[in-house]
Amino acid sequence: QVQLVESGGGLVQPGGSLRLSCAASGFTLDYYAIGWFRQAPGKEREGVSCISSSDGSTYYADSVKGRFTISRDNAKNTVYLQMNSLKSEDTAVYYCASKASGYCTVVAGRLYPHFGSWGQGTQVTVSS
Repeated sequence: QVQLVESGGGLVQPGGSLRLSCAASGFTLDYYAIGWFRQAPGKEREGVSCISSSDGSTYYADSVKGRFTISRDNAKNTVYLQMNSLKSEDTAVYYCASKASGYCTVVAGRLYPHFGSWGQGTQVTVSS
């Protein structure tokens, strides 16, 4: 059974850090592009970051560029999203998703959300 499980969310003060994990089971992440998306209440889903399988190239939304870092550990079948200098506007449910083509497709500067499998999400709350 193909499954993605996010973890690492929680409550953090502005300026703090969190590291989200996306663990895969039932398939090997090596050949998949993995994207991170987030959705805050009343807002559209936003593609935050993506890492390809072919050359490890990455994408970051302008809103997180310079603060978030995506990485993958194929030995652990896990992708991480390191989030630093967190702001209140980063508060959202964060989802990871896998894409069999292995490429992160960016359209008009935004991550195209056509991913095959999605995790259940993990809540990130940035508040003092």
